[in-house]
Amino acid sequence: MNNQSIFYSNQNEAQIFETCYRAQLPLLLKGPTGCGKSQLVEHMAQKLNQELIKVSCNEDTNAADLFGRYVLKSGETIWQDGPMTRAVRKNCILYLDEFAEAREDVIVALHSLTDHRREIYLDKINETIKAQNGFMLVASYNPGYQRGLKEIKPSTKQRFVSVSMNYLDQNRESELINQLTHVDLSVCSKLSRIGFEIRHKEGLLLKETVSTRLLVNAAYLIKNGLKPRKACHIAIAESLSDDRDTVTSLNDFINLLI
Repeated sequence: MNNQSIFYSNQNEAQIFETCYRAQLPLLLKGPTGCGKSQLVEHMAQKLNQELIKVSCNEDTNAADLFGRYVLKSGETIWQDGPMTRAVRKNCILYLDEFAEAREDVIVALHSLTDHRREIYLDKINETIKAQNGFMLVASYNPGYQRGLKEIKPSTKQRFVSVSMNYLDQNRESELINQLTHVDLSVCSKLSRIGFEIRHKEGLLLKETVSTRLLVNAAYLIKNGLKPRKACHIAIAESLSDDRDTVTSLNDFINLLI
């Protein structure tokens, strides 16, 4: 399924992305899970004809994971570039997904890339690499998911141009699902309504709400033979919660809508 080139802009995100690329400014995308942050980056890399290097950050991601390290190969110790170093050398787009999850030394390591210097210093091999015109740093995170536990510092945020992203409205989301899966538009409309209603339904106590990604998964299950209710039960309700009462409530709610 090669859907990387399909992206529906909500608030001129594509234009902002391209403007930041031309202006050589780092970009921070923030928004709920599955709202299209990664899809935007992949779409724009294709549009700009730039190679994309993606890093999925987590609490164990440290600076050496990005810069590189010495490794033992065939009995010889050699230097191996990390993804950030490769991106700067190859003049491409570096995407740090879930940026806020990375350790503090990663944030500090990016400072020289996110200001006028646009360079990195590899102290282990005493080399400074300057980014060229085609290099771009893009990071993303989900502010709601962080819940104040690992917030990005204001001083770090101010190094980026920041764009808030959110889910599409029902009509455009159903069109996107249809474009991605080629499932009948009437079915896609029902799926987008399920997404809209769950996102705005109080009392479910979900850690994360339903993403466009889950709606697309349900559409693919329907396309491949599952009945719509069953597809939504397993792709949406079961993915959103492990609590059986909550899953039952979601399934009952889904049954009313499809």
